Amino acid sequence: MGQGLWRVARNQQLQHQGYSGQGYLTREPGRRIATNNVSNTSHRKQTQGGIDIYHLLKTRKSKEQEGFINLEMLPPELSFTILSYLNATDLCLASCVWQDLANDELLWQGLCKSTWGHCSIYNKNPPLGFSFRKLYMQLDEGSLTFNANPDEGVNYFMSKGILDDSPKEIAKFIFCTRTLNWKKLRIYLDERRDVLDDLVTLHNFRNQFLPNALREFFRHIHAPEERGEYLETLITKFSHRFCACNPDLMRELGLSPDAVYVLCYSLILLSIDLTSPHVKNKMSKREFIRNTRRAAQNISEDFVGHLYDNIYLIGHVAA
Repeated sequence: MGQGLWRVARNQQLQHQGYSGQGYLTREPGRRIATNNVSNTSHRKQTQGGIDIYHLLKTRKSKEQEGFINLEMLPPELSFTILSYLNATDLCLASCVWQDLANDELLWQGLCKSTWGHCSIYNKNPPLGFSFRKLYMQLDEGSLTFNANPDEGVNYFMSKGILDDSPKEIAKFIFCTRTLNWKKLRIYLDERRDVLDDLVTLHNFRNQFLPNALREFFRHIHAPEERGEYLETLITKFSHRFCACNPDLMRELGLSPDAVYVLCYSLILLSIDLTSPHVKNKMSKREFIRNTRRAAQNISEDFVGHLYDNIYLIGHVAA
């Protein structure tokens, strides 16, 4: 209501002062000064006293007349650099204005490889009529199909020639792709242990602290929500891969894949204990060291203590 009264009072003030489409009119007879000829000093006074509506409208009109930058008038390298920041949807819209620029194969190739880092078709001679824009649409369609039904999604990729029917190629595709639903992916890997084996070998845990390596592993291969045979399989495969990546460290610490398996299981249980709001009496560092060394006697007490500190400070290894 206060704003409405202000508008009425302002309109009355403008009528009283004499207002025309060309500007404000002074009350002195025979003298007329247009707003666009007002000096800088007068303009500053108007700005201090209130909003100059005419000035705002004039500025807006001048900006509208300027329009957008025509990318076709810029150097091609600069135009492609600008368009490379767009996603697929915006690039399709840009092609309505700059068809030749936005449909460039290099732009769509960059979009494909930034979202799907590995495809078998990347390493083949492109067939006649091949288009990276069309490939992007197929990859997007296949990913949506995979997130609904993993087997149908993989079959779609193979039918389009995007993936070869090889566990290693499928594993590389999964490892380099972040658009796949992790729940569906977990179901698929549980059924395709051959793909899981190749996927584990793609991880490099060299010179990584054990809890950090375990976190990286579970970011790519999500742990099941409940304990069972699949979780034990994942920990076993991780333990062997971690030892293979760090042979010198394993000899120095006197650890075997079985000992690493025990440590991994202990870290998962400790993560649940320290992060769960339902556990009131949290496991102490002394208790963790005692329980872990009871299961693996050759492990250094200091090393187990560092494991506890990592979980306590950073958090869950399989979150």
